[in-house]
Amino acid sequence: MTTAPTPAPADGGTPSDARPPADASARRGSSPGKVSEGGTLNVFSHAFLIVWVVMAAGPLVWIALTAFRASGDILSDPMGLPGSLHWENFSHAWNEAKIGRYALNSVVILLGSLTGTMLLGSMAAYVIARFTFAGNRFVFLLFAGGMMFPVILALIPLFKMMDNFGLLDTRPGLMIAYIAYSLPFTTFFLTSFFRTLPSGVQEAAMVDGASHTRTFFQIMLPMAKPGLISIGIFNFLGQWNQYLLPLLLNSENENSYVLPQGLASLAVAQGYRGDWGALFAGLTIAMVPVLVVYAVFQRQVQAGLTAGALK
Repeated sequence: MTTAPTPAPADGGTPSDARPPADASARRGSSPGKVSEGGTLNVFSHAFLIVWVVMAAGPLVWIALTAFRASGDILSDPMGLPGSLHWENFSHAWNEAKIGRYALNSVVILLGSLTGTMLLGSMAAYVIARFTFAGNRFVFLLFAGGMMFPVILALIPLFKMMDNFGLLDTRPGLMIAYIAYSLPFTTFFLTSFFRTLPSGVQEAAMVDGASHTRTFFQIMLPMAKPGLISIGIFNFLGQWNQYLLPLLLNSENENSYVLPQGLASLAVAQGYRGDWGALFAGLTIAMVPVLVVYAVFQRQVQAGLTAGALK
């Protein structure tokens, strides 16, 4: 059985079934506009990113270049380039301005405070996220509320409490203050991360006879490595640049100053002496650890921030 051919229109035009669909022609007609719109958006986005990079990295590059200039050249031409490299600025800042001592104090205090923050924060977050008990929600909200409490409101009670316990102008006292300052955000962040981890591995470990401590340290904690690295970087930056707490709790002995305190003291002293090269050298020394840590762990930070969303 054959189908009769479709008769041609009387006016000799194209048959209706041979004409291209109206929506296809509309799509072909609208594609140049969409391409043009997307290209314009890309131009604006790239221009914005370039401006942002210049605004963010420009001051850092200027400080690093100025650290190699003589103090007289800095005053005569602040935005100029170094004609010769004055490495003595760094030796003056490290030895005479005691930046080396201040940096060592910061490293020692940071080792204790960062370790305590990550250990206590991960343990609290694990219990809140993986166990059900009376008051679980209240404890979580208590940590979350700690992030909204301005630290400046606690300065006087904190000073009085540290004085009563004999912890003023001591490294352990400053470590405890850093841990208390960083613990709410650390627990809040890691609680959300621990909730994304699969529960089957934890249940299998418990069935095999593993204790809660062994399950946490040998199984769950390694699985949370991306989140731990991410929050560890944020805590490192916050504690390395902390100035208000050391100014309150560690101000009697100049030899016990941390790096932000030392930089503030250097800015005052070198401003009067006119040794601006040493001042910018000290700022460069303070920036280097932060830039190195972020450059090394950049991929881990990005993976940790997106792991919860991807899972």
